[in-house]
Amino acid sequence: MPKPLSLSFDPIVRADELWKQRWGSVPSMAAITSIMRAQQILLAEVDAVLKPYGLTFARYEALVLLTFSQSGALPMSKIGERLMVHPTSVTNTIDRLERAGLVDRRPNPNDGRGTLASVTDRGREVCDAATSDLTAMDFGLGTYDAEECDEIFALLRPLRVAAGDFQEG
Repeated sequence: MPKPLSLSFDPIVRADELWKQRWGSVPSMAAITSIMRAQQILLAEVDAVLKPYGLTFARYEALVLLTFSQSGALPMSKIGERLMVHPTSVTNTIDRLERAGLVDRRPNPNDGRGTLASVTDRGREVCDAATSDLTAMDFGLGTYDAEECDEIFALLRPLRVAAGDFQEG
């Protein structure tokens, strides 16, 4: 849980007012600053819940992805593609999960050069327990009801489409 700042004013509103005075109205500046601050808050809250499991959000996402796969295993390249991260980040994440005994690696039988990451039974247990705790705290979004969460998702989706994360269709 991040330490409350307890300021007597909203620093983003203040920055927006000063921005307007100097450069004119740019609503996107206040919006991105709010998004970035929200990301800091949410990541701190989620990481605090995951820390007792030896996980970060990135490692948790990888575990969830592996548990969602039919066989419990995926090629490293597919993990990076699905999590939208660089191959080096996938390697680092899987290295740490493997050291913790939550994931194993094995050769990919369909690709002689490739490696599969496979969730272990212990990895499934940790994933289920962490998911239970994250769900109990609404992934840090307990301030919002289900409809508002849907609205947040809908508002951010066009940005993801424009960035090329996926094609709508």
